[in-house]
Amino acid sequence: MKKLTGIAGKLTIGVILFGILLGAVCSTVGYIEFTAVLEQQYNDSAYEIAETARSILNPDKFAQYLETGQADEEYENILARLDVLTDATNVTFIYVARVSEDYKTLTYIYDTVNSSTGFARYPLGYTASDLDEKHTENVIKIMTVGGRAEKYLYSYSKESGAHTTAAIDVKNSDGEIIAMLCVEKPMTRLENARSTYVLHVILWTLAAIILFIFVYSVILRRTVIKPILTVTDEAKRFAETNIPSENLLKIGQRDEVGILARAVEKMETDIVEYTKNLTAITAEKERVNTELSVATRIQANMLPSIFPAFPERKEIDIYATMNPAKEVGGDFYDFFMVDERHLAIVMADVSGKGVPAALFMVIGKTLIKDHTQTGKDLGEVFTKVNELLCESNSEGLFITAFEGVLDLVSGNFRFVNAGHEIPYICKKDGGFEPYKIRAGFVLAGMEGMRYKGGEMQLEVGDKIFQYTDGVTEATNKENELYGMERLTAVLGENAALPPTELLPKIKDDIDCFVGDAPQFDDITMLCLEYKARMEV
Repeated sequence: MKKLTGIAGKLTIGVILFGILLGAVCSTVGYIEFTAVLEQQYNDSAYEIAETARSILNPDKFAQYLETGQADEEYENILARLDVLTDATNVTFIYVARVSEDYKTLTYIYDTVNSSTGFARYPLGYTASDLDEKHTENVIKIMTVGGRAEKYLYSYSKESGAHTTAAIDVKNSDGEIIAMLCVEKPMTRLENARSTYVLHVILWTLAAIILFIFVYSVILRRTVIKPILTVTDEAKRFAETNIPSENLLKIGQRDEVGILARAVEKMETDIVEYTKNLTAITAEKERVNTELSVATRIQANMLPSIFPAFPERKEIDIYATMNPAKEVGGDFYDFFMVDERHLAIVMADVSGKGVPAALFMVIGKTLIKDHTQTGKDLGEVFTKVNELLCESNSEGLFITAFEGVLDLVSGNFRFVNAGHEIPYICKKDGGFEPYKIRAGFVLAGMEGMRYKGGEMQLEVGDKIFQYTDGVTEATNKENELYGMERLTAVLGENAALPPTELLPKIKDDIDCFVGDAPQFDDITMLCLEYKARMEV
């Protein structure tokens, strides 16, 4: 079954079917042409016999014979000569008859029968309805115009088999058509010849098909099947070992099979090379992922992440979170004690994402913390940090930043803003409201920038909420932004919660809004609550 369903089997079956079809067509065409030629020869031969028989007749005495019904010596002599002609030419019948006016009956004048057939002859004056309706047209033509029948006359009977009939007119001395002479010639030899021809054609066709299939199979196997099997086996072997070989190079054909072999050979080489490259790339990717994982941990460790941050301090409660969009982020927050009575908070966002932003974040965070000192104006701090960042900013990054310093004794809150989002302030027993302050220019954006700070007075129970634009610009699948209006609403609903509970509520609301949409920006938040004044 496998051989029949393979390429060789399908091609062989196709050739056999084509050979049978071709043999059938050739046999049919040859049979038709051969039969037509032989039938014409038989018919021409019958007409020659008919012309000979007509030359023997004496048509002027036909009327006398039919009126009297008596045959004379001349009649007998003519009949005898017709008998001899019938046997000599091996025809079945030669007869002369008068045709009725309606062309349906014959009145026999002469009727001869081949002695080998055993048929009885019709006597003089015998009338019979022997005319076939399909021959009426030819009979009318013969009896009115004369000459031969225009169409080939063919008849078949169980008794005498197939016959061809030659029919011609018989005229008297006045040129009047008075009778019709017919010669029926048996076509037995034609039938035998046709059967022999068909048998020979079939045998020769089968022999030709068998010979062709043998030669074709040999050529097919050498030029198509064997190379294709080599390609198939090589493909299976390569799939199991992933090691190329030189088997395909042995196929030197320049046809489609050869092109296929060379293509598979090149594919094997390319796959091996690709596998090597993929292995190297995978190893490199794993190394990068490992380094990114380390960088993520380093970045996380750089940001204050232990809460409560100042368990010994009853004056404040602070909590912050960062969710990077990539393995490492550009957002950062910080909080630290400047001295015993001053707490600094920082919220910043580096332009860009990933490792470059994270590295720039480290620099910015370090510079801001290092330059924040007791009694130093925060505007001067950002002015100095901006100068230092501009000196080493080859990548063209910038930072939006907000820094505030809370005096734990007085509640005075000094701040500076470099292009960052404005904070939210929540007064005791009130709700969160955005605190509008002058934004200022971003850090590392331009040299020579001067920054000015501001201040506000916080009372015990007040809260400060600061964030990055990843909060308000969080986007859902419909490309809708989370926005300040929704942030204000969720802050208002949870204003009474402490910072450690407030920030998770906001993050849950953001996640609910975003749904399955991917996170495009870092989400960073910080909340500071001034709980009590520091005693001096």
